Amino acid sequence: MESLAAINRWLARQHVLSWCVTRDGELWCANAFYLYDPVKVAFYVLSEDHTRHAQMTGQNAPVAGTINGQPKTVALIRGVQFKGKIRRLSEEESDVPRAQYNRRFPVARALSAPVWEILPDEIKFTDNTLGFGKKLHWLRDSATE
Repeated sequence: MESLAAINRWLARQHVLSWCVTRDGELWCANAFYLYDPVKVAFYVLSEDHTRHAQMTGQNAPVAGTINGQPKTVALIRGVQFKGKIRRLSEEESDVPRAQYNRRFPVARALSAPVWEILPDEIKFTDNTLGFGKKLHWLRDSATE
C-alpha cells in the first residue's frame, strides 16, 4: 500500500485532471476540476451531457488521463497517468460526491452538470523528486503493489 499512499498524498494536493475517451475511431480529451476519493480510488468530475466528451463517453466507457503539476525543472516533475472506466452517476449516486465536490469547489454550486465517476484500473505515478524517472504503480485488481 506504500505506492497508493504516496499517490493519494500527491493527488490530494492537485485539482485538475485531463481525461480522454474514444468512440468510432475518434479521440477527444477534456480538462476538469476533480474530487478524489482515496478509499474508493476514484475521481469525480462534472460535465454537461451535451459536451463532445460526454457524448463520446455515453453512460460508461474506457478512459485514460493525466494529472500533473507545472514545475520549471525536470528534477521536480511529478505526474499521474491512469486508465480505467468513466460513467455518469445517477442522481441518487451523485448526492455524496456532489456535496464533497461543492465543498472543495464552491463555485460548482451554481452548476447543474451531472457527476461522472472515473474508476482507474491502473495508476502510474512518476515522481522525479525520488530520483529521475522514479515510477510508482497501482493496479485495482492487484493484491500487491
